[in-house]
Amino acid sequence: MSKAFNLNVSAMRTRRPASRSWRDFTHHRLSVLGLLLLLAFYGAALFAPWVAPDDPYAMNLQSAFLLPGQGGHLLGTDNFGRDLFSRLIYGSRISLVSGLVVVVIAAGLGSLLGLVAGYFRGWVDVLIMRLVEVFFAFPFLVLVVAVIAVLGTSIFNVVWVLGVVSWPIYARLVRAQVLTLRQREFVEAARASGASSGRIMFRYILPNSLTPIIVAATFGVPQAILALAALGFLGLGVQPPTPEWGTMVNEGKNYLLQSPSLIVWPGIFIALVVMSFNFVGDGLRQAFDPRMGR
Repeated sequence: MSKAFNLNVSAMRTRRPASRSWRDFTHHRLSVLGLLLLLAFYGAALFAPWVAPDDPYAMNLQSAFLLPGQGGHLLGTDNFGRDLFSRLIYGSRISLVSGLVVVVIAAGLGSLLGLVAGYFRGWVDVLIMRLVEVFFAFPFLVLVVAVIAVLGTSIFNVVWVLGVVSWPIYARLVRAQVLTLRQREFVEAARASGASSGRIMFRYILPNSLTPIIVAATFGVPQAILALAALGFLGLGVQPPTPEWGTMVNEGKNYLLQSPSLIVWPGIFIALVVMSFNFVGDGLRQAFDPRMGR
């Protein structure tokens, strides 16, 4: 009992108290602002049927290209007379949820491979790191476009391809953490007590590596959202008439002079979400890393 207790205490000492981290986070005003904006965006996406004033698919060609505020449409209408604000709200469901799913896939796969590479080292480490270098050798967006062009355009293909292509970032990050933690006293004590490699990796090492993973994931979500929007703009993402921010920009580019709002408003929504995630990521990095200046 005492040995197990000592192991847990040693492991806990590598983490900062949650209350102190939260206090440091709230002192970062831009991070709090970003968090509030993200809560508003995800809340609107979750309750889209109640937040959106109109059916995002309902067309009325007689009401096409209305300016913001005209005809009871908060942000105006598109070339088919569809309410722009409603389409932005419903489009947030795809963009925001897909960004999270991409990061879950990438962080899960990358953390597992980085954990194995850092703990076992030797030929396993060499093999995984060479695979990481192969992925980094290709431009990210070019590799994604090439794979999607072969598999076909669908939201399912876009999400899992983005997730699979993004895993090397997390693998290198977790491997660096594991190489540091595997020599710590609590890991040596666990190994001396007869704990298996699997238990040491997932019970002692991985939980103490979560902080940099969480921070990296916070920055990874906006990158995934931007990539999804870029693919939608190129016509390789979500296909019309399904609302998605990048696809809406692609549709609106043909009417730039006639109705600039078709591009401006999706662009503003994308920029706000990306900035909000970056603000939150900066706050988390400063809250969890005691070495950073306050």
